[in-house]
Amino acid sequence: MKATETKLKGCFVIEPTVFNDKRGYFFESFNNRLFNELIKANVQFVQDNESFSSKGVLRGLHYQEGEYAQAKLVRVVKGSVLDVAVDIREGSKTYGEHVAVELNEENKKQLFVPRGFAHGFVVLSETAIFSYKCDNFYNKSSERGIIYNDSNLNIDWKLTEKELIISDKDEILPKLKEV
Repeated sequence: MKATETKLKGCFVIEPTVFNDKRGYFFESFNNRLFNELIKANVQFVQDNESFSSKGVLRGLHYQEGEYAQAKLVRVVKGSVLDVAVDIREGSKTYGEHVAVELNEENKKQLFVPRGFAHGFVVLSETAIFSYKCDNFYNKSSERGIIYNDSNLNIDWKLTEKELIISDKDEILPKLKEV
């Protein structure tokens, strides 16, 4: 397993070691000891989530604040997504900057999104199964978000506006400067 820190401190692309043979493939998708050694932290995940979505579905940009803030380790089981993390840590040198990584069933990459980041993804394939671990439990009253098309963030979601499928809740999220 390999971890590469992105331009956003604490946010890592994780690449597992994949063993292929005539039967197919095998890889360790998560090993708590090795993961924490690689990112030089002590993250303990407490909840796993999974979603199924069709092409164009954009989920995000979401985060939880306060004592319910969450770090996430995200990956794609089937299909392909563009995964985005936005640094919203006040005082951070990269505040308001983002990274975008294509995660798919072929590259088996994962993205570690630390606390203090907003997160979202858009499905690029016909369908996708998206899986993620959280280091804190979901708390509805702490749920927050930033509008996906905030011009100050300037995120290229790789699909046209007409191709996007967005929930009513995500359509009315505020801009970063308003949160």
